Amino acid sequence: MLKLLSYPLTSIYYLLFGSTLVIFHPIQWFCFNIFGYKAHKISVDILQFCLLKCTHVLGTRLTFNNPHKISTGQPLIIVANHQSLYDISPIMWYMRKHHTKFISKQELGKGIPSVSYNLRNGGSVLIDRKNPRQSLPAIMKFAEYIETTKRAAVIFPEGTRSKNGVPKPFQMKGLEMLFKKVPSALVVPISINNSWKMQRYGWFPLGLGTHIKHTVHKPLKISDFGNKSDLICQIETIIKDHIHIE
Repeated sequence: MLKLLSYPLTSIYYLLFGSTLVIFHPIQWFCFNIFGYKAHKISVDILQFCLLKCTHVLGTRLTFNNPHKISTGQPLIIVANHQSLYDISPIMWYMRKHHTKFISKQELGKGIPSVSYNLRNGGSVLIDRKNPRQSLPAIMKFAEYIETTKRAAVIFPEGTRSKNGVPKPFQMKGLEMLFKKVPSALVVPISINNSWKMQRYGWFPLGLGTHIKHTVHKPLKISDFGNKSDLICQIETIIKDHIHIE
């Protein structure tokens, strides 16, 4: 019965979601080209807020638990597990004062209103995951940008989303490069629970009544770890210990 109800509600959701992206695309363009980065950043923040509100049509609830006072005066590397598309907007909205930027696959850089424009122009990096000769230099340049601007890099080190919530092994190379090129950063682990349930049936219909939970853990200083492999193992353990498959 619940899945049957999800068909019309998902249709309404996608109408709202798509309309929001289309409306904000020219707004982003105008803000970026006329007023510059700060105005563009505000437009992207408002977009994320609206996208979160769209999910209420599906009965989605969101808890973002961040008990830590994290300084905006130094760069961050936000590391999280990845369960669905719905991991992203909460991080962008609730961590917005840190200017979150993403390492994303290059396919997302075209064809998606608002999303592609922001990825290309907002400071994120687009990589070809099958081509290390392109991706590694791109990540290096991105890391230098994060170090210089003291903004936040967001990385999902599993490489792809978990379709059932069970976390995949972390891939080391991207993290190692960020740690090397952003030595002054704080690493902020985030555990994400339940967002996979939004897509438990695939892209259509979407799950109803999902309670998505983001838990921000105590930041770690890269400079406190001589062995970066130990840091990665600790981050992976912290994140995975707080993932609960219900």
